[in-house]
Amino acid sequence: MINKNVFSILCAILVWVLGVSFYLLSFYLPLLENPELQSNIVLVLAIIPSACFGTYLFYKNRYMKPAALALTFVAVATLLDALITVPVFIIPHGGRYSEFFGDPMFYTILVEFYFIVLYYGTHLTKPLKA
Repeated sequence: MINKNVFSILCAILVWVLGVSFYLLSFYLPLLENPELQSNIVLVLAIIPSACFGTYLFYKNRYMKPAALALTFVAVATLLDALITVPVFIIPHGGRYSEFFGDPMFYTILVEFYFIVLYYGTHLTKPLKA
């Protein structure tokens, strides 16, 4: 049996993969003139069901305080962005770490991600406490 910390990281990786997949797929369906804006809008919307799904998978069999799980998800996503997203998808297209991590949208999405996991986790764990 995988312990809860390792499983929380695996769930966070799954959510990150889903988010990056939606972000990248949005470039293949151009709806707006600004593809970067379009991909950010898609990610902001896609992170909601992705984060809920990852949170649900975690709480299906394990327990951790929702705030701790949310911080784990955010930390893993940030680390994977630094190790994979930026060097593989951003830098080859002329971007830089400073642009990626200096973009206010990055922090907006992180805050959204944290609060979705926190909120959904809190509501999923209420039946466990009863």
